[in-house]
Order: sequence, then structure tokens, then C-alpha cells
Amino acid sequence: MQLRPSHEYCDRVQQLWDQLIDFEAGELEPALNHCMRGLSKLIAASNVTWVGFVRLVSPRDAAFGWRPRILRVLHPAAAMEERMKRGRLRLKRGTADVTTVEVWRGAGSFRAHRFCDLVEPDWFESDYYRDQFLSQGIHDALFSYYPINSQSESAFGLFRGADMPPFSEAEREELAYAVRGIKWFHRRLLLAHGLLVASKPITPTERRVLQELLKGEPEKTIAAELGQTYNSTHEHVANIYRKFGINSRSELMAIWLGKQFAR
Repeated sequence: MQLRPSHEYCDRVQQLWDQLIDFEAGELEPALNHCMRGLSKLIAASNVTWVGFVRLVSPRDAAFGWRPRILRVLHPAAAMEERMKRGRLRLKRGTADVTTVEVWRGAGSFRAHRFCDLVEPDWFESDYYRDQFLSQGIHDALFSYYPINSQSESAFGLFRGADMPPFSEAEREELAYAVRGIKWFHRRLLLAHGLLVASKPITPTERRVLQELLKGEPEKTIAAELGQTYNSTHEHVANIYRKFGINSRSELMAIWLGKQFAR
């Protein structure tokens, strides 16, 4: 029997969607934080992450070439970054946990899962589970993966500690409902980090300049706001345009609004 979120829950999700739409184009980081906070309230979680994944052309490995490129955490912790680094090292060495294999076996389609949807009960006694999760106080997790194109996916992760019950099937379906209806938002998250149409990821400084460009600020104002010289700001703008394969701010806005996806 398929589980369906309640009407009350759907109303709360749609309120969150409306709130996200109200953020200006240059306010993506606040919008992402608001989204993660909203998810943690809709489905009780001790922490929430967003990860932008890209598929590398060359590797043929257990993750089918997929790698995390951008991580955002609602409640930042150095341990999250370290966990991702250890995961990348495992793949580099040619080893991968069953959860990694199963997650990326389904790449290209929307999916939401809990740990128990992917593994047998004895996995919870494994060194991998202890190292990657228990060591950070994480006892259960719920993930969703939204494919934007064949080379990029947007993923939200919700986590719970020992003081909270494991995620239920109903909560898995609730997360799926909450994040599946906002493709435009997933796409903008990847765009903001240069992971969708840019020739290479944009730098943190370029991302700050990008947000100001999207607010409609002139380059002189952006330079003053970010404490840069005008020439430095102009160079960052030129780099952004080059990476996105465009020549003007109007073309940048066209990409942002989903009207142009040449790459």
C-alpha cells in the first residue's frame, strides 16, 4: 500500500515552497538555509545537509563516477566534511560501501531512501557505519536525490541521533513530496555553484559576486560591498561569464530563470 502525506502536511510543504519563491535571485544561500530549517521542522531531524553531486567522465567505479562537489550543513560541523573526505578516499582506493553502490545504481531517477531501505540489518554493526555515522552521533538518515541532468544531482539528507526514533516509511514519502516539487530550486542550487552549465565550478569569491549580479547591483557597488577594487570585481564578472559561456547580465538572468540551457 502506497503511503501518502496528509493534507495538513501537504499544506505546510506548499507554504515552504511559497516562501522559497519569495527569496530574491541573489539570496540563494539564505533560501537554502531556510529550506533546510523548514525540512527539519516538517520531518523532525537533528541536522540537515544539501549536497551537489557531479558525475566525472573518467572513473568507472562503485559510485559510477559520481562525486560530491558542494556540501552545505544546517548546523555546520567539521566532522561532516571529514566524513566526505574519507568517503572520497575509499572510492579512490577502489572500495565502496554497499550504501554508496545502491545509491548510485539508481542515478538518473528521483529517489528517497533510509538506511534500512538499502542494507541488511547486520550493516548496522559494520565498521563503516560506526566510522561514518555513529562517530558523529548519527544513528539514522533519510536521503533524497534529484537528477537535474545526466551529470548532476541535488541531494538533501536528514539525520537523527540516538534520542530520536528511526525514520519511518511515511517520513520517507513526506521528504519525497517536499523536495520533488521544486525542480527550479534544485536547479538554482547547482547553478549558483557552477555545477550545471558552467565549464568549471565557480570559486567562493565568484559565487559572492554572482549573488550580487543577480540582485542587479552595478559592478562598482559590488566592489564596495565586497571590499574589492573595481578591477578585481570586473575580472570576477568576466570569469563568471566565461565559465557560463555568456556575454552579458541579461544572458545570466536568462539562464537563472531557466530560459537558456545551452550547455
